[in-house]
Amino acid sequence: MKVILFGATGMVGQGVLRECLLDPEVESVLAIGRSAAAQRHEKLQELVHSGLSDLSAIEDRLSGYDACFFCLGVSAAGMNEETYRRVTCDLTIAAARTLAKLNPAMTFIYVSGAGADSTERGRMMWARVKGKTENALLQMPFKAAYMFRPGYIQPLHGIRTKTKWYGAMYAAIGPLYPVWKLLFPNYVTTTACVGRAMLNVAKRGAPKSVLENRDINRVCRDGS
Repeated sequence: MKVILFGATGMVGQGVLRECLLDPEVESVLAIGRSAAAQRHEKLQELVHSGLSDLSAIEDRLSGYDACFFCLGVSAAGMNEETYRRVTCDLTIAAARTLAKLNPAMTFIYVSGAGADSTERGRMMWARVKGKTENALLQMPFKAAYMFRPGYIQPLHGIRTKTKWYGAMYAAIGPLYPVWKLLFPNYVTTTACVGRAMLNVAKRGAPKSVLENRDINRVCRDGS
C-alpha cells in the first residue's frame, strides 16, 4: 500500500506516520506539508509545499497512491467562521478534489472530531465547519471515504503537540489517561490507535463511513 499523509508534523499525523512506517504492508509514505517531518526513513518521502489549497504545481507526484490520511487541523479558538472554514474546509476539499481526480481507486480518511455536526446547522461553529467538510468529502468519487471523529487523544511514544496551550493541557491531564480510559473508554483514544485504525480501514474498509471514537478503538483493536 502506498500512502499520502497530510499533517505529518502535527500530533495526530506524527502518530499516523509512525504506524505507517512500522506496518510491513505499507510500501511508501509521501508526507505533504508546509514543513518537513523531524525524521528520516527509507519508506518516507517528503514534499514541502506552502500552498496546500492548490496542489496543481505538484500534481505529477500525486498519482498511483492507494490511501490518503488527512490529519491537518487547527484550533478554532480566536477565529471567525469564514477564516476557520477557509483553513479547514476549503483547503481540505481542494486537496481532496485533486487526489480524487488522480487516484479514483484511493481510500480517503479524514480526521474530523467528536461532535462534528453533519447537519451543518448546529450552534457550535467548529462543528458546523467540520460537518460541512465531512459531507463534501463523502460525495467525492473516491473508492471509499471515511470520517474519523476521535475524542480525547493521548499522545504516545514521545509525540508532542505543537500548540502551546494543548501542550499545557496534556502535561496536566495526560498522567490521568489510565483513569480516563477506565471511566470513559468510548471517549478517549491514543495517537497509536488512531494510526492503526486508519491503516486497518484503508486495507479492509469499515461498515460505516463515519467512525466515532468508540468505532476507532474497535477497529484499532479488532482490525475491521
